[in-house]
Amino acid sequence: MLQTFLSSAHLRTFGNSAMDAHAREIIIETEKGVRLQGFHSCRSESKGLIVLLHGWEGSAHSAYLVQTARYFFDEGFDVFRLNLRDHGETHHLNEGIFFGTLIDETHMAVQKVAKLSSGKPVFILGFSLGGSFTLRMASIHEKKPISNVKLLCAINPPLDPYKATISIDRIAPIRKYFLKKWKRSLAKKQKIFPRKYDFTPELEMKSCMAITESLLRRFSDFSGAKDYFGRYTLVKGWLEEISVPVAIVMSMDDPFISLDDYFSMASSDNVRCIIQKNGGHCGYIDSAKLRSWYQPYFLEEFNRIIQGNGGF
Repeated sequence: MLQTFLSSAHLRTFGNSAMDAHAREIIIETEKGVRLQGFHSCRSESKGLIVLLHGWEGSAHSAYLVQTARYFFDEGFDVFRLNLRDHGETHHLNEGIFFGTLIDETHMAVQKVAKLSSGKPVFILGFSLGGSFTLRMASIHEKKPISNVKLLCAINPPLDPYKATISIDRIAPIRKYFLKKWKRSLAKKQKIFPRKYDFTPELEMKSCMAITESLLRRFSDFSGAKDYFGRYTLVKGWLEEISVPVAIVMSMDDPFISLDDYFSMASSDNVRCIIQKNGGHCGYIDSAKLRSWYQPYFLEEFNRIIQGNGGF
């Protein structure tokens, strides 16, 4: 639990950095008219581009994302921090609300972001729900390729989001954390589009599953939570669709994502699953500087790939 909460602690991003100084906002518009915000930190000379995807109710300014972006920028990479729909301060960009099934718009945005690499290697690093999006992008890469992508990395991705949501509701501190952030997000959306949305019922609810069921019933065509979550569950046969190298990092002590789904995965030459004993949810903090173990681990992997010595 300490690792989990420290991962988002702003103490990790105290002060300024070169990555922050070089960041510029970019609004990406997909072919379907969806607009997503991102922040591109570009060097005069770089090894490649790292695209970072935050977790549910996080943002491009979440501590774990900013701290990771700073680390890789200092190590010679360009970085792009993408906001998913209705995350960060982006509720005004699209009228429709966010759902975890919105893989198409996220994939299209990442395809456009990858072209900013100027032909250099592209690496994608997603956290939690952002990790789920990363795995889904890997599964459709063969049909809808992302230019120059060499490795997609997912940190604590929920393979079964229905089970993960139930687990979140069972752990009081985590449930309160997500409810507070989600309700704040819904209130922002309602204020911007008052004729479209009235989230009064949802703002009074006491669990994430209750809000999910209500939003699905009122604002979607899904029959319910099981139908909705089933659309982006990754535990049945999804490995067979992956044709690009993927690395998954999980911890045995993640408080709300079970390892059972990982142990039941079929093996694949393109997928490496790295299971750590400790790390919580997206933590893995192993130093007084509050850096995470996966940062130097993936730095070594990225450098090996760039030098032509990578591969599973």
